[in-house]
Amino acid sequence: MAERTRACTACHGEQGRAGPDGYYPRLAGKPAGYLHNQLRNFAQGRRHYELMARMVDPLTDAYLGEMAQYFSELKLPYPAPTANNTITPERLAKGQQLVTQGDATRGLPACTQCHGLRLTGVQPNVPGLLGLPLDYLNAQLGAWQTKQRRAHAPDCMAEIVQRMPSEDLIAVSSWLARQPLPADTRPAERPPAGPALPEALRCGSAPELSATRSAPAQSGGRP
Repeated sequence: MAERTRACTACHGEQGRAGPDGYYPRLAGKPAGYLHNQLRNFAQGRRHYELMARMVDPLTDAYLGEMAQYFSELKLPYPAPTANNTITPERLAKGQQLVTQGDATRGLPACTQCHGLRLTGVQPNVPGLLGLPLDYLNAQLGAWQTKQRRAHAPDCMAEIVQRMPSEDLIAVSSWLARQPLPADTRPAERPPAGPALPEALRCGSAPELSATRSAPAQSGGRP
């Protein structure tokens, strides 16, 4: 598969570590379900990039799944964050608040509610938000805002982004792009405990996020 995916790594970097220009994201270590869903989105016209569409068009869904599984199993170190765009401390603090707490007045869940407390993603369908270039984060949030990017319906991200002005999106992306990766960069095995997402924010690409969430059982040790 490493040989077969050379067309992918020509843009996405050696072993899918990410392209050098800030717009081709990392593939290595992302959840297989998420990667497979994105390949399907390009194949089925929900995401628009002609080169990707041409590459995936002749491939079967089963083969796209094999590619996704291959990249998901690559465990490679992440580079240090490099974001240095000009933004005030107050706006960065706003970005942190939205990422870690959300905004109940606008019905916005925290990013951590779906992407994991460590923001490294959740198996099998939710990507991590750390280790991504600022340009890529801005491009994707902007694509959702302008409806150039869609996901399998119901599209929770499209709904969330429509509730946020551009300055808040930039605050979120700027804060995320400045955060170092935790020691354990693997996606979490399950979403954080807490209430299920409201009906209006159901996610067609990750239906497990809408289920009631309980804390994992404790075993051994003191209560």
